[in-house]
Amino acid sequence: MEALKYPIGRFVALPEYTPAMLQGFIKDIHYLPQLIEIAVQDLDEYQLQTPYRPEGWTVAQVVHHLADSHMNGYTRMKLALTEDAPIIKPYEEGAWALLPDVKFTPINMSITLLHALHTRWTSLMEHLTPAEWERTFIHPANGTQHNLKTHAANYAWHGKHHLEHILRLKERMDW
Repeated sequence: MEALKYPIGRFVALPEYTPAMLQGFIKDIHYLPQLIEIAVQDLDEYQLQTPYRPEGWTVAQVVHHLADSHMNGYTRMKLALTEDAPIIKPYEEGAWALLPDVKFTPINMSITLLHALHTRWTSLMEHLTPAEWERTFIHPANGTQHNLKTHAANYAWHGKHHLEHILRLKERMDW
């Protein structure tokens, strides 16, 4: 079950990230919308409503979750760049996945949103100074402070994590 839930493993923050690593994270975030679009392009409604694992989200919920989560990630980065160590607002992602916009909105809307959002987000990250990458925000759940390097690493991982959910489901189901 762990392999189905975390197909690329859990995110592990490193103590430091090199400029080359940051460029890799930016690239991963930049290309995610295209990779998601390709992964779901031939899926029918039945397939889109199939959970990627037992008790997991459907493919459609995963796509909408990526848009929701990455909007929050982008906003958190902008808050950290414009405020001193802001306390971010967490959200109940499981509850968001059950809201009517997820149930009744076609996934192409969230894919379009991801394309636009990731264009803005990568443009922002490509122009950050080394000092800006060190800016932080505080997560209120445990009071931990996160710098923007770790934040970018986490969201690069997050996109690949959910892309792999879809790709491995397609492989298991022979779609």
